[in-house]
Amino acid sequence: MNAVLGLDIGGANIKAAHMNGAAHTQAFALWKQPQRLAAELRSMRAAMPAHDRLAVTMTGELCDCFASKCDGVLAILHSVEESAAGTAADVWTTRGAFAAPAEVRQNPLPAAAANWLALAHFAGRFTESEPALLIDTGSTTTDVVFLDQGKPRPRALTDRERLASGELVYTGIRRTPVCAVLGMGVAAEFFATMLDVYLWLELLPANTQDTDTADGRPATRADAHVRLARMLCADAGDVPLSDIENLARRARETQLDFVRTAVDRVLAGRDQPRRVVLAGSGEVLGRGVQATHPRLHAAQTISLTDRLGPALSEAACAYAVAVLAAERWRAPHDG
Repeated sequence: MNAVLGLDIGGANIKAAHMNGAAHTQAFALWKQPQRLAAELRSMRAAMPAHDRLAVTMTGELCDCFASKCDGVLAILHSVEESAAGTAADVWTTRGAFAAPAEVRQNPLPAAAANWLALAHFAGRFTESEPALLIDTGSTTTDVVFLDQGKPRPRALTDRERLASGELVYTGIRRTPVCAVLGMGVAAEFFATMLDVYLWLELLPANTQDTDTADGRPATRADAHVRLARMLCADAGDVPLSDIENLARRARETQLDFVRTAVDRVLAGRDQPRRVVLAGSGEVLGRGVQATHPRLHAAQTISLTDRLGPALSEAACAYAVAVLAAERWRAPHDG
């Protein structure tokens, strides 16, 4: 049987997950150095368990280093094939199926931003026959997908359509700037992100080794204090702690309200969800939405962090394509 490694290639992170459960997420600014993608993929593959097949999904094609999304898909596919060194690869598409690289080269767009659909297919196995909702929050975006009879029932497939339907919410718990959440009432600068809000409110743990922050200083509450004060055009010592607290709480509540509104749109005309599947590094946002949304708070919570562990939940889309590809290649031999 083929051993499959799933790859989820985004604009800011690359996520790898093996079908056996090993997972790794690596920050990589694709838009800054697209020419290094193949080398980064080779390095990640070397650090993962042995595999003889790749399952690939992507969102990095939207990076503005590419002239178009089609060009982005083709550039990412080229880097995957360069790093694969002959290893067979399948690419997940918005058709809800895998395509061979040759097919993607002929028609690139179905391979663009399809990772959410792979996760939705995977998440369906946790919902049995009950109506359910998947909320997957990462560093940059939140996906909201209705599940029925264990199957995804999206109203839209492309990112543009999903933004309009509420199924894609461009807010996350790490890279989203605070000024994008609060608007013109604060400094319109990349001084702080929602990571700082969650650090200050002690809803995410500090990590002194993590310097992927707005100012390059560690992801600690003390450094978040400095960054949030900058949003008020001040130094940390110049602002009462109550002002920082109010700023952080207002940012979190505004973000929650935006996602709750998206949930309303996704659930309009649909059955009451009996289960909510939470995934991604930003499960804390999904939990907040579920706890405060009148149609969700009584639903059973299925946390992929609890079920699979934090590393796999963060790389859930990569794991989903690995599992789906393994099942695809196993099926003919089981029949």
